[in-house]
Amino acid sequence: MVDWHSWHDDYDRPDSALAHRLRAVQTLIRQALDDAPAGPLRVVSLCAGQGRDLLEVLTDHPRRDDVRARLVELDPRNAEIAAETVDRYGLTGVEVVTGDAALIDRYQDLVPADIVVACGIFGNITDADIERTIGFLPQLTRTGGTVLWTRGRTVPDRVPLILNWFDELGFDLVWVSQPDVSYGVGAHRFAGSPEPLTPGAQIFTFVGSDVIRAADRAG
Repeated sequence: MVDWHSWHDDYDRPDSALAHRLRAVQTLIRQALDDAPAGPLRVVSLCAGQGRDLLEVLTDHPRRDDVRARLVELDPRNAEIAAETVDRYGLTGVEVVTGDAALIDRYQDLVPADIVVACGIFGNITDADIERTIGFLPQLTRTGGTVLWTRGRTVPDRVPLILNWFDELGFDLVWVSQPDVSYGVGAHRFAGSPEPLTPGAQIFTFVGSDVIRAADRAG
């Protein structure tokens, strides 16, 4: 069973795969903020953890005061750290919610959003649920909005499938990490029209990376 609090420790080891992944995600978030139209911006982060991907960018970004964001995280220890970061840097437009990020109602008043951060999810759910989750993203993302995601490139590599599923739903690829690195990071821009929210829907079922890896080995 993964301890999702201590899991974050690798962020502070500069040469770890997780630290490299974090820097890639932060670069993409900065780009999305830079490219976003003038005016208020809405951001949602699913399974936000300690929020380092978004919050460390917002601390000194010129658009920080334009952003209204909601970070949803089930582990109260991680949510507390995220909330402390929000308070420390005066990110008054950011809200941290301790709860199940898979429940679509958590985002009701902030979607469709300009940026959807869906990192740390695809490696912890089944293939069918990855496809299902991507299927919900048109309900969460505005036209022209950016979705960011991660998925380790373990064998079998799911990244090609993920790219296809995004493409089928009208998302244009912005960037994806190369296959010769252990982590997978991607960004897509939504070219379609947002869909109505499905009240009460559960976007995915979080089973954990240990369960996914065991199933891969068995297969």
